[in-house]
Amino acid sequence: MTISDLSRIEGRRYPARRRTQNLVGGAAPVQAVNFAMGNVTLDAGGGQVPWHNQEQEEVYFIVEGTGEMCLGEERRTVSPGQAVYIPPGVFHQLTNIGDAPLRMIYCYGPAGDVAHWRQELAGTLPKAGVDVPALPAGAWPQCTDAPAQ
Repeated sequence: MTISDLSRIEGRRYPARRRTQNLVGGAAPVQAVNFAMGNVTLDAGGGQVPWHNQEQEEVYFIVEGTGEMCLGEERRTVSPGQAVYIPPGVFHQLTNIGDAPLRMIYCYGPAGDVAHWRQELAGTLPKAGVDVPALPAGAWPQCTDAPAQ
């Protein structure tokens, strides 16, 4: 039996002020073909999964905290107990708008790498409204900062 134990998975910090811990797929001990899953903690006051899209369909399940979810041309506040469905190819962003960490579980399928992780670490995320569609009106700006060297 293979078990992923969140308390033993260090995960990775990203420039947009979040920590991602893969539970299924990536560096996790559990691997699947049809989906990947993980825990993401967004820092208080603006931690983010920046504006991006991917080929897989995905769900974000909010465990704790308050966020601003942008999906295509829509912008909504999300809170604990809510799940957001993200269709394949649709640009999306989640920003922590609260004073405490926001924690969410993601699940996408099929399994596989998603380019925005590499792009964010390299500082090469496509810019909203320049290289890719604009964020919805009034949204928190996309974090495109390269990591500190």
